[in-house]
Amino acid sequence: MKGLMMDYSLTVTSLMRHVEAQHGGSEVYSLTVENPAHRTTYAEIFRRCAKLANALRRLGLTEGDRVATMAWNDYRHMELYYGISSMGGVLHTINPRLFPEQLQYIVNHAEDRFLFSDPLLLPLLEKLHGAFPTVEAHVLLCSREAMPDSSVPGLISYEELIEGESDSYDWPDLDENLASSLCYTSGTTGNPKGVLFSHRSTILHTYASGLADLISINSTDSVLPVVPMFHANAWGVVYSAPMAGARLVLPGPKAGDPEALVAMMNGERVSKALGVPTVWLGLLQYLEASGKKLETVTSLVVGGAACPRSMMVDFAERHGIHVYHAWGMTEMSPLGSVNAPKVTTAGLDPAARLEQQLSQGRAPYGVEMRLVDDDGDELPRDGKAVGRLQVRGPWVANRYYRAEESALEDGWFDTGDVASIDSEGFMRITDRTKDLIKSGGEWISSIELEDVAMAHPAVAEAAVIAMPHERWSERPLLIACLKEGESVDADALLAWFEGKVAKWWIPDAVQFADELPHTATGKVSKLKLRERFAAAA
Repeated sequence: MKGLMMDYSLTVTSLMRHVEAQHGGSEVYSLTVENPAHRTTYAEIFRRCAKLANALRRLGLTEGDRVATMAWNDYRHMELYYGISSMGGVLHTINPRLFPEQLQYIVNHAEDRFLFSDPLLLPLLEKLHGAFPTVEAHVLLCSREAMPDSSVPGLISYEELIEGESDSYDWPDLDENLASSLCYTSGTTGNPKGVLFSHRSTILHTYASGLADLISINSTDSVLPVVPMFHANAWGVVYSAPMAGARLVLPGPKAGDPEALVAMMNGERVSKALGVPTVWLGLLQYLEASGKKLETVTSLVVGGAACPRSMMVDFAERHGIHVYHAWGMTEMSPLGSVNAPKVTTAGLDPAARLEQQLSQGRAPYGVEMRLVDDDGDELPRDGKAVGRLQVRGPWVANRYYRAEESALEDGWFDTGDVASIDSEGFMRITDRTKDLIKSGGEWISSIELEDVAMAHPAVAEAAVIAMPHERWSERPLLIACLKEGESVDADALLAWFEGKVAKWWIPDAVQFADELPHTATGKVSKLKLRERFAAAA
């Protein structure tokens, strides 16, 4: 017997209708090249979404066509998010920090028909536009008056494109299983892979991310997604904040500028912000150097890489800000877990609670997790067993775009992470599979060593990689960047590890660097470090 409920599709269009009806007056602040303080509302954004949809329909966009964006976090990019998906097109967000060869591969593999770019990325577009044979029109996200001279044929401004179009659009009733957006992984090995999200997966992910034990966004919040809108849909915040009616603060091209971020967070009374550790490390260092405070921020969400213990402690003790550790990946839309206490763990003593906060947290309903060994046998949830982390759920990819083979193993997606899960469901990433160090047949966690190194008062950032060793096969090498004005020698830094990790875990050597290389998504690039120090070995 089937239930007798309405067959109501979960679509981005239905979310747009809800937000317009319930939260149309909520503000969206954007920092753009043209305007350092652009203010609008959700209702105005959706009115302009209709103008965009009419313009794209005039250009011949049909259901399933891909429309690419290379843009920062601002209101025009948000209009593309809703307008393209709601008319049946596929929003394809592209990370402009990737290598040119990767960008060319991504656009051509997706067969994008139109490309919308930020004005600051025009030099990149001028170099690459000829390598995109499927792209029929290029649009610059600015006004007609702000259009620069360019060698890109037929380049048009966004405002000129939608000018004169009706602000009313007959939005189609879409099947919730239709594709809504497309995002490619960074492709550290081989070509990037496309993850094709559906309307249904997007809305279910949006529901989950707003839960109290997850990102917990409500209508009184002012939310700043520092995580780029080109990276896994800004972790879904551009959907979850409007769903709750929260105010959005979009940092434009200043997401990596600590001084600008602090001014924005204080000026716009931000309560919650989300970003990768490298952004928050830079912001923390700026706060310490300038003596400034974050006046209204109550919590930060850290994901994309492991959060250093020292950063979590500094934000809590010096600034009264709680750091929520989160974990996920593009293939998961990207939310996988967030660290929030349970009634059985909330009463832990401060040291034990901090230790638990450093884990990647608990999976919400909608994400199942398991650990398996090399033979595929499931491991116990005892906080001790370590194995390959696998996931499944309604917002987890089952295969990559235009790939024939499934991405699943026995119905589960292998994340490439090595982890443990305790009896309370708290998951702790031990390492990436490719970053583990096997010394004398035993595993060493590079993440734990990095965490210890970054707790040293002189260290700003650190990374640990495996180096070949004649006797032990591999041994850890520590690469450290020091804080400005601080100094420590290699022997003293290695002595810092004594008593904090097993003696045989302690790195064999230290290399100091002015800065560490980062990937296009803000993570430390261990691939580049291995290449650099393998050549020096």
